[in-house]
Amino acid sequence: MTQSGSNSQSNSASAPTRAPFGARLTTVVSQRGPLCVGIDPHPGLLTQWGLADDANGLERFAMTCVEALADEVAVLKPQSAFFERYGSKGIVVLERVIAESQEAGAIVLLDVKRGDIGSTMAAYAAAYLTDGSPLAADAITLSPYLGFGSLEPALQAAEKSGRGVFVLALTSNPEAPEIQRALNGPRSIAQTVVDAAAERNAGVRPIGGIGLVVGATIGALGVDLDALNGPLLVPGFGAQGGTLSDIRTLFGKSLHNVLPASSRDVLKAGPEVFALRSEALRTRDAIVSATGHH
Repeated sequence: MTQSGSNSQSNSASAPTRAPFGARLTTVVSQRGPLCVGIDPHPGLLTQWGLADDANGLERFAMTCVEALADEVAVLKPQSAFFERYGSKGIVVLERVIAESQEAGAIVLLDVKRGDIGSTMAAYAAAYLTDGSPLAADAITLSPYLGFGSLEPALQAAEKSGRGVFVLALTSNPEAPEIQRALNGPRSIAQTVVDAAAERNAGVRPIGGIGLVVGATIGALGVDLDALNGPLLVPGFGAQGGTLSDIRTLFGKSLHNVLPASSRDVLKAGPEVFALRSEALRTRDAIVSATGHH
């Protein structure tokens, strides 16, 4: 994604405001390297940074992250829950994080993990994936466990506006396998999700706009990603125990579409802007070196 392509709102109601998400993500990753940094202002990190656990501390934390990272890192991933817990003041800060990160050229992936049906899913799509909404990000995370088809309003809104989604497929939490590894006929539930995303991404170049979330610490992959033709958000390396070697082993032929995500390992370097930026760049360079990703 070029600087001029960063989610600026258009005054034209008829013309698309941005290129398709897969193309924008591919461009910005080629320019800035394959790294997604989470902006996760949980109470422990606020304390570690010497900040109060209130809306003012939240604002200082979040905007320091934006200052340090938004003009260097390809993707920033604010976790909505850590803003929502402060009520309306927290949402105001989240709106600033989204807008100012996009202005600096970063792609903003809002981690909301929404999953609902019908008009409610359409309302979430209006909030996060539609031009004119103050919470509209470049992409959001979605949960498909009411059925992949329940995501349709969000998928349509994302495609229409040049945004993307990252659908939970194989997550690292210990409770996940009872659902995600369960069989749906001959396939696992996770493979059903992969296949549905691949069907939507088929034929899109350079890649489709429907990505998947696959944890770095899941052990054996157990699904076939060859046909996905979309990005893979891979949290869990670093503080959560995953390594870059794990990522190489897990993803093999799909490695070129992997976007490793780090939160705590980078954020612990704060609160100084220079230290935070330096840690993010060190992490990015390590990913490039380990994966051969250019």
